[in-house]
Amino acid sequence: MDTVDVETKRHIYTVSEVTRIIKELIEDNLIDLWVVGEVSNYRRASSGHIYFTLKDEKAVLKAVLFKGSQGKIPFEIEDGLKVIVHGSMNVFEKRGEYQILIDFIEPEGLGALQLAFEQLKRKLEAEGLFEPSHKKKIPAFPDVIGVVTSETGAAIRDILKVISRRHSGVRIIVYPTIVQGDGAAESIASAIRKANERNEVDVLIVGRGGGSIEDLWPFNEEIVARALYESRIPVISAVGHEIDFTISDFVADLRAPTPSAAAELVVKNKEELIRWFRDLYLRLNGSIDRILRSKAETLARYQIDFLSQRMNTILHEKQLILDDLTRSLTTLMDGIISRARGRFENAVGQLNVLSPLSTLSRGYAFITKLPENTPVFSVEDVEPENDIRSRLRDGFIFSRVKEVERREVEPKSEDH
Repeated sequence: MDTVDVETKRHIYTVSEVTRIIKELIEDNLIDLWVVGEVSNYRRASSGHIYFTLKDEKAVLKAVLFKGSQGKIPFEIEDGLKVIVHGSMNVFEKRGEYQILIDFIEPEGLGALQLAFEQLKRKLEAEGLFEPSHKKKIPAFPDVIGVVTSETGAAIRDILKVISRRHSGVRIIVYPTIVQGDGAAESIASAIRKANERNEVDVLIVGRGGGSIEDLWPFNEEIVARALYESRIPVISAVGHEIDFTISDFVADLRAPTPSAAAELVVKNKEELIRWFRDLYLRLNGSIDRILRSKAETLARYQIDFLSQRMNTILHEKQLILDDLTRSLTTLMDGIISRARGRFENAVGQLNVLSPLSTLSRGYAFITKLPENTPVFSVEDVEPENDIRSRLRDGFIFSRVKEVERREVEPKSEDH
């Protein structure tokens, strides 16, 4: 309360009154501030609120970022980081201190997502998640390929198309996930862990098609990076286009520039396999010929040094034996390679015959009831207005049951 000195006519204020006047002046006028400065004295309280000081060459300003305003900040605030903040001024009367209450913060000169990318990359690299020694070898001839991606996106269509063209006998298992937006990173990590728990594939392709940095951001999240690092199954990262790089690319065992390229990397086509066997055959024959010529030349040199007829006879006998061995070895190798080629071509033929895609290519469809995605084996399994999905050779048809017509099936006659 004010008191008046009668003799001097002076107004004497209490400390609280002065502080309240300052508070009103500051808080009523400084309510929409943009401030740039360097972070120092950073600390996070047990309450979750963040306290730090903004400074430049001449002054310092205390700052507070409450827990509720931190949700959409992708990067880590740290000492030495130059930032631009928005907020309003506040006076803490009890201590006579003023501070800025921040509701938005971004790094100066570098996008928030780019800074978050660099920060996480440095952190994981320091922990050894990018080490070549941790990379697992991608199998040359996988029987079953797993794909972690959206089941309705362009990536899965491209992968299926490439694999079908190169080697239709390979089995594919899709672990569906959302690939952008809220919850995408958790969904991707969960799908990777599920594939490892089931342990039913030889290699895993993880990725999606192209998009903006925001669209691809789930593949830059730490939860996805650690799921890739912990995967026992070899992983190929196939995110976006060739110019796009994500944290997943650095952690995975192999990076493919696109989903289509990942499919080409993991599946050898039939012609390549035949060429591989032919080259192996030629190399083996060449090696055997070189060894035999070398031995024959050695023997020929020794023959010159022996003058006795006995030695010539022995050498002649050895030469005959060597010729027999050569013919036998050549015949044996031809037989082994021929039988291997026959088994391989037979296996390829059987895989093509047994492939579900082969059946679908003859005009059949595989129908499931939605949303349970349960197989439909009979008209008894569906009712009018049920949603169904039909899998065809080259995609899916989503439809709704208008009417169900039940027909009696003739029972099979039994032989007596």
